[in-house]
Amino acid sequence: MKLHTIDTGFFKLDGGAMFGVVPKTIWNKTNPADDNNLCTWAMRCLLVEDGKRLILIDTGIGNKQDQKFFSHYYLHGTATIDSSLAALGFHRDDITDVFLTHLHFDHVGGAVQRDGENLLPAFKNAIYWSNPQHWDWAVNPNEREKASFLKENILPIQQSGQLQFVDSKDGVKFTENFHIRFVYGHTDAMMLPLISYKDRKILYMADLLPSVGHLPLPYVMAYDMFPLKTLGEKKLFLNEAVDQEYILYFEHDPVNECCTLQQTERGPRLKEAFKLSDI
Repeated sequence: MKLHTIDTGFFKLDGGAMFGVVPKTIWNKTNPADDNNLCTWAMRCLLVEDGKRLILIDTGIGNKQDQKFFSHYYLHGTATIDSSLAALGFHRDDITDVFLTHLHFDHVGGAVQRDGENLLPAFKNAIYWSNPQHWDWAVNPNEREKASFLKENILPIQQSGQLQFVDSKDGVKFTENFHIRFVYGHTDAMMLPLISYKDRKILYMADLLPSVGHLPLPYVMAYDMFPLKTLGEKKLFLNEAVDQEYILYFEHDPVNECCTLQQTERGPRLKEAFKLSDI
């Protein structure tokens, strides 16, 4: 097995929304905001070479939305899925599996592309993986979350016939070295890959823990549907990460790709930050 970072660029989101009830005077020290109170965030995906399978975990925001949509998010950076794959000697047509942690637009937007007037899967040879509980949640969204679940990102996957579901059971095996953990605070049935790699375990944090700056337990995003649930899930997973010496892989941290944790009197905190390629 080989793992590769796939950078897809950066975007901006409101700092207050990203840190919930935590005052700006505190979070601004670790994630400084611009004059519009916006902080920069990565959209960092992960490529897994596992036998004959080439698995892409999440797809970034994509490029098919209109200018008005993108104007809210200030996309920047030069990296794309295609450029990141090409740097590794791959093409999007080589992808055999697209594993979607959840269906918010900054995670699934790149899964579908425009072809004239048509919306088609961007990875024509891949199986797309979700789970039935989260899929139903996304295609029948609540009023608070429906701005994150865009039909044009989701329905073409199903219409293509390339969609398959995994069992919504915590710890289910996706491949021999890739298990799925489920969390329910950010959105219903979000999937966290737990990957055995070089005698270590790497936990892909998705939106349970967007960045190193979110390590303190109360630092929960206002975007989360069930913040108290997130609080409990963070406590469980961060303590598990300390006890079992997991490496955490960050999708949204603008600086840190990976880290390990140590237990302190304030709870789990950063031990060491490093790049995936350094493992």
